[in-house]
Amino acid sequence: MTSADDVLAELAALRAGDLPTHGGRTLAYVYDSAVPGLDDLAARAHALASSVNGLDPTAFPSLLRLENDVVATAARLLGGTSETVGTVTSGGTESCLLAVLAARDARSVESPSIVLPETAHAAFHKAAHYFGVRVVAVPVDPKTFRADPAAVIAAIDDTTVLVVVSAPSYAHGVVDPVPPIAAACLERGVRCHVDACIGGWVLPFAPDAPPFDFSVPGVTSISVDLHKYAYCPKGTSVLLHANADLRRPQYFAGAAWPGYTMLNSTTQSTRSGGPVAAAWAVLRHIGDDGYRTLALTALESTRVIREGIESIDGLRVLGEPDSTLVAFASEDVDVFVVADEMRARNWYVQPQFAHRSSPANLHLTVTAANAGAEAGFLADLRASVDAARAAEPVDVPAEVVAFVEALDPDALTPQEFAGLLAAAGLGGGAVLPERMATVNTLLAAARPPLRERLLVEFLGMLYS
Repeated sequence: MTSADDVLAELAALRAGDLPTHGGRTLAYVYDSAVPGLDDLAARAHALASSVNGLDPTAFPSLLRLENDVVATAARLLGGTSETVGTVTSGGTESCLLAVLAARDARSVESPSIVLPETAHAAFHKAAHYFGVRVVAVPVDPKTFRADPAAVIAAIDDTTVLVVVSAPSYAHGVVDPVPPIAAACLERGVRCHVDACIGGWVLPFAPDAPPFDFSVPGVTSISVDLHKYAYCPKGTSVLLHANADLRRPQYFAGAAWPGYTMLNSTTQSTRSGGPVAAAWAVLRHIGDDGYRTLALTALESTRVIREGIESIDGLRVLGEPDSTLVAFASEDVDVFVVADEMRARNWYVQPQFAHRSSPANLHLTVTAANAGAEAGFLADLRASVDAARAAEPVDVPAEVVAFVEALDPDALTPQEFAGLLAAAGLGGGAVLPERMATVNTLLAAARPPLRERLLVEFLGMLYS
């Protein structure tokens, strides 16, 4: 038997190779409130409830109370009424999956479809893939990256079971025009889901936030993640429905077997009580006033960083961000090289590939932990841009790019994919190179279906 101290020491050594989760230097994936003691509170609450099972709330009534409290807090924040109901899920993707499932199963429609702006989160494409629903993706305004209400409304037909809007969209941080789209949905008798996974705990406190919540007529459901700007540990989101009738198709009951009657509110059966207990504790501890302070702090930091980016020669912010997300592009320097230079300076900024009117860009998720460090970030960004401008261009021969562009993912064998991955720098035991600009340039040249397949093969290499 290995001692507990040795096990924890080994885990700590493994964690040393990860991106930092605190301090605001990783501007994607993680959310840091910088509130002293919050991690310890969440960990202790998680430990108190980690062994209980959310599968049966009658066996563990504490979890029922905790979940109802968490849902009530989210509903109050997002314009809910006495009829608003909700479910705590494992994350934004599960919330989005369940919103699509409930909409699909609420109506008997042949070849059901969901209408969404092309900027809607990929989780909705995943839901459509899982549940056999067609996606009708509508182009957005090429300058603002917001949904075009007229185009979205025109795409609604008799097969539409759900229309999706974002508050804000992940890629550009802009809020779609929810009121006209939701009004059209109400008139047509179609559900309207607001994906507020990343903005739902910020926008209610923003002085100039566009309307997006249940106060908007026609909004039938909202997803909001607690492990984002509610600063709860990973594994908690809330899916709210305007009333219980809208939520009912989301539930699953299975009695046609000799065991207990299975009854599920989410895609999971067994659910640890740890995440909901941790979320409950964090929400109670911070409170509305605390969240207002955190949101305003993150919004102000975003403003400072955005203005600083716009002052750097060669960079431009995409759209007009409404929340705490910023994406910026350049026609002057290679943004993939800029990302590498930032990584060398101990900052992680997230590359995003070009898609339709959105060029290749770098994405920032700004949190309260970035407050006070904006000058250092901007100084390093300016130095990274200068270094990228002075560097040799990424050396990918034009004939290689043309070759990648022409590949058909359906015609390639697993062995050929392995060769492509190795050529792209993603082979060799699946260890990534220190600098990713060449890899990203090759991936950017691949059409989305090929890029998807390449990265699926790479994922398989990682987990083998």
